[in-house]
Amino acid sequence: MSSNLGFIPFQYQGLHFHKPLQLHKFPRIHSAIDRHKRHKRRNRVGLGRRKFLIKSMKAVIQRVASASVEVEGRTVSAIGPGLLVLVGLHESDLESDAEYICRKVLNMRLYPNEKSGKTWDQNVMQRNYEVLLVSQFTLYGVLKGNKPDFHVAMPPEKAKLFYASLVEKFRKAYNMDAVKDGVFGAMMKVNLVNDGPVTMQLDSAQSSR
Repeated sequence: MSSNLGFIPFQYQGLHFHKPLQLHKFPRIHSAIDRHKRHKRRNRVGLGRRKFLIKSMKAVIQRVASASVEVEGRTVSAIGPGLLVLVGLHESDLESDAEYICRKVLNMRLYPNEKSGKTWDQNVMQRNYEVLLVSQFTLYGVLKGNKPDFHVAMPPEKAKLFYASLVEKFRKAYNMDAVKDGVFGAMMKVNLVNDGPVTMQLDSAQSSR
């Protein structure tokens, strides 16, 4: 078959083509077909990468009976019943990502309602429990061979300010005294007693952003 012939499997400008066509006689249609093929090819190639292209803020939420953070042998933060939230910042995160994570974490119904008997019915605010936030860039670790790579995590200088603003969002949305955090960039020992165990994963790509 001549290279000038092509099968047109779609509608173009209201016309339906179901037979081979001499494309050189229809340059605009030829161009449309080329764009269509390139788009399909990019999608096929992108499928393998897409699972590694994470563009969102991550949070791992654990319902705890207690949790604390130690730095150089000193306890810098501690909570009783509540939520321990490990936060990973992506280099492309925006204020909308922080707002989504804050809203979702504080409203997650991870606690039973003792009055109604419903199992998953109340959030941390309704129980007047505490929240401990810990920055953890290793949530964006990708193995290259056996070595973790963190190149998609937000750079430390930018992340420090962004994380501080996230903590402030939690405090304004809930209670200043009920929200604690670790020490950004420090080597921390995080101790916890997981209550359940209950662990949830959340990322801002789930938002309508």
